[in-house]
Amino acid sequence: MRLLLWPLKLVLRLALSLILLGLVAWTFGALYYDMPFLNQAAAWCWLGSAATMLLFIRQAWRKSLFIGLAFVGVLSWWSKLQPQANREWQPDVAQLPWAEVAGDEVTIYNVRNFDYRTTTDFTPTWETRKVRLSQLTGIDLFINYWGSPWMAHPIASFQFKDAPPICFSIETRKEVGEKYSAIGGFYRQYELICIAADERDIVRLRTNYRTGEDSYLYRIPVSPERARERFMEYIATMNGLRNKPRWYNAATTNCTTAIRTQRPASERAPWDWRILLNGKADEMLYEKKAVVTDGLPFPELREKAHINTAAQAADKSPDFWKLIREGRPGFGPIPAGNAAAP
Repeated sequence: MRLLLWPLKLVLRLALSLILLGLVAWTFGALYYDMPFLNQAAAWCWLGSAATMLLFIRQAWRKSLFIGLAFVGVLSWWSKLQPQANREWQPDVAQLPWAEVAGDEVTIYNVRNFDYRTTTDFTPTWETRKVRLSQLTGIDLFINYWGSPWMAHPIASFQFKDAPPICFSIETRKEVGEKYSAIGGFYRQYELICIAADERDIVRLRTNYRTGEDSYLYRIPVSPERARERFMEYIATMNGLRNKPRWYNAATTNCTTAIRTQRPASERAPWDWRILLNGKADEMLYEKKAVVTDGLPFPELREKAHINTAAQAADKSPDFWKLIREGRPGFGPIPAGNAAAP
């Protein structure tokens, strides 16, 4: 009997150790990233105390009680931290977009359309755009990579018969002097923003001015009716964030999961690990027949979807959005009547 119980005890001890280490790590991060003052001192003090308990106290219940109570105490404080709308924001996220809907017409305020010279030298322009739902024809998807093939950033672009595209990009709303931290993104470091922008701004910034980034463009096979539903989901997200700020979270409320959760629960696609590791999102969409392929195998489709060269050639052209689509799978001739961006 003892021989049978020994492996079970070992497994239980290992499981308890992993749980305690996880609680210690989370508590350290919460103190380090979110405590408003003496954050580093508090975090390292906690880590030293926890390490002492784990290494030198033999009784498992004492270790568990000490670490558990500390975790609950920090979690109780941390969960009360509230996102804010009034901070000293960086210029590219200084304005929150919002919209008014009047029947068929949607007026979107604070559409970003900056004129860039470099990533830090630009003329900020915030525009008001009016579009008609009856003229919305479809959705295109940009997927942008900045380093790891496992992580990417999606940007949805809505197409209209009588107006240039409107892009939506769900991002972190950073303060002046603040930089993105992959680990800090799991805590309450950043508020969430849904940027409305012109493609010459939000796409060209990534293809023409930032270094080491690659963008891919795919056509989504969706009816105009479905496209309008997806468009109104973004409108609801924008207006919701204007009325009630939300925290960004790298796992639960990021640029990809926020797109999924803004849809009604009954209409969400089944969970897939590539939603979290979204650098494989285009491959996932290809497998699910959720992008137009023109019958191409995925490697060839992806190669043809790469737009950096075309975007750099188009640069400041008022037809930027048309030129980056020429010759790409899923895109037929662009109607000549579509208005160029102002």
